[in-house]
Amino acid sequence: MKDLINNLDAAYKRRAPLLGVTEAFRIVNGAPDGFPGMTLDKFGDRYQIQFFGDELLREKNAVVAAVAEKFAPVCLVIKERLSRSGKSLENPPMEVAVGRAEDSVGVVREGSAKFHIDLLDTVNPGLFLDMRHIRLEMGERAADRRMLNLFSYTCAFSVHGRLGGAEISTNADISAKILDKGRENYALNGLEPKQGEFFRGNAVEYVHWAQKKDLKFDAIVLDPPSFARFKGKNFNVREHLMPLVADCATLLNKGGLFMVSSNYSEFNLSKFSRDALAAVASVHSSAKTLWNKSQDIDFVGSGHTKDSCLVATLIEV
Repeated sequence: MKDLINNLDAAYKRRAPLLGVTEAFRIVNGAPDGFPGMTLDKFGDRYQIQFFGDELLREKNAVVAAVAEKFAPVCLVIKERLSRSGKSLENPPMEVAVGRAEDSVGVVREGSAKFHIDLLDTVNPGLFLDMRHIRLEMGERAADRRMLNLFSYTCAFSVHGRLGGAEISTNADISAKILDKGRENYALNGLEPKQGEFFRGNAVEYVHWAQKKDLKFDAIVLDPPSFARFKGKNFNVREHLMPLVADCATLLNKGGLFMVSSNYSEFNLSKFSRDALAAVASVHSSAKTLWNKSQDIDFVGSGHTKDSCLVATLIEV
């Protein structure tokens, strides 16, 4: 177990620059941190282990003991993301290894914002850690802008945007439950929802409705899932993302910002950014790329496995 603790200590020290920024980050990102097929995420004093392979699953008890000794978690949840046959599981078996089930719920700080998390609420506890650095930047750029947050999940981009001085930040998501969590995050940060800020429905349908209403925004965040289904209709990023990017571009005011991202493992960052820029430029000929990014420093080895990948680009029109 000593080797496990030493590896945890080394991995944690590599993330030291994040300690003044956030209470939530990834401590272990698989093999590059000495833990093949495993991730360890910190959400304040609550921790989550995910097994994406059986390399360390066979040593689960030793891994739990090492994490417990090193970090003394209030709660530690284990999620097995692969079936015994090797198939990816979107509804993984969950086990509370330290603490009680009710201890899985808490609040974490990220920059000037706070967010509710629940380690036992499906795969993700309510905050996508690999988007942190992009959320923080979009919040800094939000002052006096009208924002649109598509596939908004728990509205973390909008919380940062409103705290950063956004005039309004409209959230579109198909899940009423998820939007309710977004409202809870607004309340947690002392934000009063404005009229029209929460739209329950298909993000694609919202864009088409906004086009008909001639609604305009100064910043758009488009971070879709790789696949989604709503009212019998499918959304697949390979086929549908770039046409949606072009549609979204019609909603942007001159000088507006457009952040497009995806966790789809087959996307290449340079090609993704070129395609996104071309889609926006079909509407705004002066569009230019401000940056291309992948995951932050806590995702060591990003892009080398299917469970750790991100492509993101920021475009100005």
